[in-house]
Amino acid sequence: MNIINKIKEILVSTVVVASAVSCMPKLALEKVSPELPEAFQYTATADTASVATLEWRQFFNDPILQGLIEKGIKNNYNLQIALKQVASSQERLKQAKYMQYPEVGLGVTGQITRPSDNSLNGQSINLFLGKSYVEDYNAAFNLSWEADIWGKIKNQQKVSKMQYLQTYEATKAIQTQVVAAIAQGYYNLLMLDKQLEIAKSNLELSKNTLNITEKIWQSGDATSLGVQQSKAQKEYTELLITQLEQNIKIQENALSILVGENPAKISRTIEMSDTSLPQNFSAGLPAAMVSRRPDVRQQELVLLESNALIGIAQANMYPSLKITANGGVNSFKFDNWFQIPASLFGSALGGITQPIFQKRQLKTNLNVAKIQREKNVLAFRQSVLNAVGEVSDALVSNESLKVQEQKAAEQVTTLKSGIQSAEKLYKSGLVNYLEVITAQANSLQAELNLASIKRQRLSSIVDLYRALGGGWK
Repeated sequence: MNIINKIKEILVSTVVVASAVSCMPKLALEKVSPELPEAFQYTATADTASVATLEWRQFFNDPILQGLIEKGIKNNYNLQIALKQVASSQERLKQAKYMQYPEVGLGVTGQITRPSDNSLNGQSINLFLGKSYVEDYNAAFNLSWEADIWGKIKNQQKVSKMQYLQTYEATKAIQTQVVAAIAQGYYNLLMLDKQLEIAKSNLELSKNTLNITEKIWQSGDATSLGVQQSKAQKEYTELLITQLEQNIKIQENALSILVGENPAKISRTIEMSDTSLPQNFSAGLPAAMVSRRPDVRQQELVLLESNALIGIAQANMYPSLKITANGGVNSFKFDNWFQIPASLFGSALGGITQPIFQKRQLKTNLNVAKIQREKNVLAFRQSVLNAVGEVSDALVSNESLKVQEQKAAEQVTTLKSGIQSAEKLYKSGLVNYLEVITAQANSLQAELNLASIKRQRLSSIVDLYRALGGGWK
């Protein structure tokens, strides 16, 4: 009982001393607030609602596109790697919860020592034990515990938590990128389909023009140059068709890989003109966007992690209280090794250690941690600025492309009427073949351009959805 009381006295004394020194001041860290505008540029009103609050299944209503996105979320390898990283961080977080508990270990040893017969130890063993060797058997529990006086362990737990949350936000950021990439690849495929349809339609016009030109040339009312020009226009369209078919296959391969499958044909049942995305949408407020954007949120967590690392670096400069104890059974004979209570032993040690001179390493670590926090503050502000810029770019692109699409559609209507007029006049001999070929070429280019602008507008809406933080729900 006396030994137990002594151990209690040691523990109480060290805790009292630790409490006395724990009143030393801790470093105060300023809270970082990003500089945000009241509303996004190019928005008429600052509406609190945002299209980014929609789940991706609500935002994209095309069943085929929904199926591709679902496959991508399930099978995309980059996303799967990110999920494995989340699982690893989660295991570290679970382990961090046990940091405040003592470490306990069990050791069992058996040792036989035979000293020299001519040594003092050897002669003493022979005299007292009547044998030339000595045995020692030991089985003991070892306990070690460090008191979290300065919050070092608490900050280490915060670091593990922030790192786990960073991997979680990184996964959400990758999912938003995967969803956007699949949608844009799908819309690009629909654009190529439309352009292929336009090219095939123009190929029929080119063939008709060539037939008419050949007949007029055979009748002597035109030169061979007209036939050559008409034939060249037809060959250009045929070449374009081949290029478009190639691009379609490449885009199908890219989409297949994006959803985690081997290259294969992508089925689609609708045309680009049948696609529908939210047209009248609100961007919401910049402050809400910051809380939704996974990449911005991840950078904010990096900043919070740096705060905890400063706390750890500061705590390392202060005294540390550590208590160790061990106890078990010990005997120099195997037969009575576990004889209770004769073989029992125990010891306890409580001490406070204050680092004094360590070649300026501790102060350097603290200063480096402070500088790293300053860097993370700047990185956080930059991520917010980039996010606001991406939203503004997507907004202005969408508005501009809306106007461009309208103008391009009007141009296509005008040029298609021009083809019909040119063909009638050509048959009547009022215009030459060059005007017919030029009208066909201009109409072809205008239709291809209209399809491209429609795809760009769809992409700008997808970009806005991702930039506002949508796609991970």
